[in-house]
Amino acid sequence: MSDFVMPSLGADMESGKLVQWLVKPGSVVKKGDVAAVVETHKGAFEIEIFEEGVISELCAKEGDELPVGAPLARLVRPGEGSAASKASTIAPEVIPVSAPIPAVEVERTAGTVAAPSPPLIQPSSRPKASPAARRKAGELGIDLNTLKGTGLDGSVTLADVELAAAKGGPPKTPSSAAAPAARRRGFDPDEMRLAIAAAMSRSKREIPHYYLTNTMDMSRPLAWLESFNRQRKPEERLLPAALLLKATALALREHPQLNGFWEDGRFRPADGVHIGWAISLRGGGLIAPAIHEVDTHSLQSLMAALRDLVGRARSGGIRGSEMMDPTFTVTSVGDRGAESVLGVIYPPQVAILGFGRVIERPWVADGSVTSRPLITASLAADHRASDGHLGGLFLAAVDRFLQEPEDL
Repeated sequence: MSDFVMPSLGADMESGKLVQWLVKPGSVVKKGDVAAVVETHKGAFEIEIFEEGVISELCAKEGDELPVGAPLARLVRPGEGSAASKASTIAPEVIPVSAPIPAVEVERTAGTVAAPSPPLIQPSSRPKASPAARRKAGELGIDLNTLKGTGLDGSVTLADVELAAAKGGPPKTPSSAAAPAARRRGFDPDEMRLAIAAAMSRSKREIPHYYLTNTMDMSRPLAWLESFNRQRKPEERLLPAALLLKATALALREHPQLNGFWEDGRFRPADGVHIGWAISLRGGGLIAPAIHEVDTHSLQSLMAALRDLVGRARSGGIRGSEMMDPTFTVTSVGDRGAESVLGVIYPPQVAILGFGRVIERPWVADGSVTSRPLITASLAADHRASDGHLGGLFLAAVDRFLQEPEDL
């Protein structure tokens, strides 16, 4: 028996609200299955199971606000016995496995149950759907009750909504056209700013930062990028961000002392290069979900992963695992940003790399002054885990990899 707990989706998270269950007692799950939707100050996130087994008990109800680490459900692992016998002991407010579970949220019916009977749970009219699917359906005026979900336990996915829209859409709810667009559920810009401020204050208070900068000539990578993109469709073209990410990942592979976590008074190296890419949200605020195993991606697959990540971050489709395990963070201000950026380390990580915008500047090459597109890379690192010598070698490695774009 093991507990499925409220995960920590970042150093600035203390608690989360259980918005929706996507499993029920008796559900067979495997690693990577989405089991619940949890809401934090940064939005709604799909939370995955990290073990194989059978759900025996739901320990929390939809709508509960729970601290990080609190049990959400209990899981019977293979070989541990019958899940059915475990499920029969679930708390009265949870529907037993033998009863049909409607794909809806539930709410307690107050004051209608005579003692000593336990309170009843009555289903609402709200169907199971992922946050992204619910938001898209609201934008298109599609009634989720009319869709057949293809997700886990029949939940409606974003693909189901988009397919319905492509076919002309099922009947719309009567008030959907007239109703104003709802504010993004679970996302409050003021709350996010407070949470970011708390995490960054903790970082600056507890982490002895040191900063290094290096200016890099982008002539070769940009020329190669232009040649690569010339014969490709727009959706297949690369952006400079893909080169920056891949060069950073390869440099981290050479210098793993910057890729990991400071925990319990010591550095713990990461088991992979999972780079958190800082994404500004349209409503304000910032999140940095991870792209996993960046050093193993081709540039094309990395670009596809980056586009997918940014799109889901801004539409509410980020998974909990993508928030839980970045091992290093990259922030880029883009082509309309500042010339450089000095990042603040996101604990328990030990470093962050910032890229400014590419600008034309005088540059000395082969003994003469010429105009070149340059970018400033700025490393902030934890002096408990590394020092300036290592940081300088890391920045030099990033530059070296960028100068050989065809090998990335």
